[in-house]
Amino acid sequence: MNTCLLCEQPDETGGYLCPGCTKVTVVRLECLPDLYDGLLPFLAPSAAVGQGRSGKGGPAPLPVREEILDLRGPGGIVGVAEDWLSAVRLERGMRQLVPAGSIDGRLKAAASGLLANMPWIAVSWPSAGTFAEEIRDLTKSVRSIISPSAATERGTRIGNCPAQFEDGVICGAVLRLPPGERVVTCEWCQTSYPPACWTGLKVLIDADARTSDAA
Repeated sequence: MNTCLLCEQPDETGGYLCPGCTKVTVVRLECLPDLYDGLLPFLAPSAAVGQGRSGKGGPAPLPVREEILDLRGPGGIVGVAEDWLSAVRLERGMRQLVPAGSIDGRLKAAASGLLANMPWIAVSWPSAGTFAEEIRDLTKSVRSIISPSAATERGTRIGNCPAQFEDGVICGAVLRLPPGERVVTCEWCQTSYPPACWTGLKVLIDADARTSDAA
């Protein structure tokens, strides 16, 4: 039995990414263009910053937030996506593409190219774990700017989701109870666990943990 290179859970599919991590990586790739667009309103700091006066007597121009400028620049989000697509095409013996057009257009093209190769990446590419981890960290970094409260208030970790897919594969995604919530819902498979199920949920989580340790 293989181990998923992202979540490090046992994977019976024989590939490099388990079905759950493959699915969430696909979602993250699909979200890259929207995350890129979502950074635009945060490019400049609030008007409360930089209230000095320019040499001509008017208000000084607001400085640009450089970390966001970097993410939206050629070496930021688009650079990460294009570099990984180039690595995939090189590994598969495909002709390299020359980036052209606007940065947002290039990002959409790179994300589409990676999505088209995801079945091969998940099953056949030894670098799949590093790739999926970098895409995960990139999206997490952007989300921490766009929605900082969501990044810091993730909730209490409960364990790994014991839900079983139709093919017998265990979901295994991390379960968290968000602040103020009374129902635990898996972010990946959407299985919900109300308080009445928590005792049984703990039994299932403990049993899966023992099975993983034994393997």
